[in-house]
Amino acid sequence: MNLLIQSTGLDIVPAIVARMQSLRPAWQCHAHPSTVLCDYAVVWKPPAELFSQQPKLKAVVNYGAGVDAILVMNVVPKSIPIIRLEDAGMAQQMAQYAIYGVIHHQRRMRIYREQQLRAHWQQHEDRGHIPNPTVGVMGLGEMGGHVATKLAEFGYTTIGWSRSAKPMDRLETYSGAAELPAFFSKCDVLVCLLPLTPETHGILNAKNLATLPRGAFLICAGRGGHMVDADILAALASGQLAGALLDVFHEEPLAKDSPFWAHTKVIVTPHVSATTPLQNACEQIVAKIEAMERGGAITGVVDPGKAY
Repeated sequence: MNLLIQSTGLDIVPAIVARMQSLRPAWQCHAHPSTVLCDYAVVWKPPAELFSQQPKLKAVVNYGAGVDAILVMNVVPKSIPIIRLEDAGMAQQMAQYAIYGVIHHQRRMRIYREQQLRAHWQQHEDRGHIPNPTVGVMGLGEMGGHVATKLAEFGYTTIGWSRSAKPMDRLETYSGAAELPAFFSKCDVLVCLLPLTPETHGILNAKNLATLPRGAFLICAGRGGHMVDADILAALASGQLAGALLDVFHEEPLAKDSPFWAHTKVIVTPHVSATTPLQNACEQIVAKIEAMERGGAITGVVDPGKAY
């Protein structure tokens, strides 16, 4: 068994190679680029030429949940399945990130951070707390569904929106384009965890942001392509958005001249809302490859028509 290991933007190839070989010593792992023709490729944001260089691949395993970087190239032969990781410990991290963002807004921590920078001590009893904000989660798959559930368990009124109907216990859910305005109109905090598809590209635009309650807070940890940057900046300037916690961007690393860096109402994090735990991920990759080798059914197979 020969595995090709590749990553763009994350220095994880040596760690994956070492962990995979500790799990399956008989498997041969090769860092990209390699002249060895491999059976499977484990990739993160792969270059297009990888697939022409590896004509014998049985499947491509994406080191993460988001597969838009692979699909947008449209170079993977249709005969080769693309497999995404499922959770691998990321959902709990994402829930923690979302809860942090909600608390930051609800308790208006920005005010106290600004006071700290001025060594100014002042309590704001009248505006230091937003009672029971409604939190809306966009995307109710494995990741978003878990986040929505945890937010509700934490005591927040939580609602959800997805492309197709996904009823959830104790949560009000919306689906489809027709129900999007009603969903947005109730979100004091909006958490975007959607996959990036042609339908969701630019969904955080001026039209949709205008339907949020005035002074809403945005948490975007899905993909940078969901955001229309100019519209978000305009909403922040007008007060339509009180603030934003942004983890993903159109180009990463975020350009040093981006206005988001110095914006007083924005928290920028470097795509860390949910990182892939090495051990869990490698164990999942091994299990999926072994199931495919046995001819068994596996989960996490990407539907190119849905883009996830």
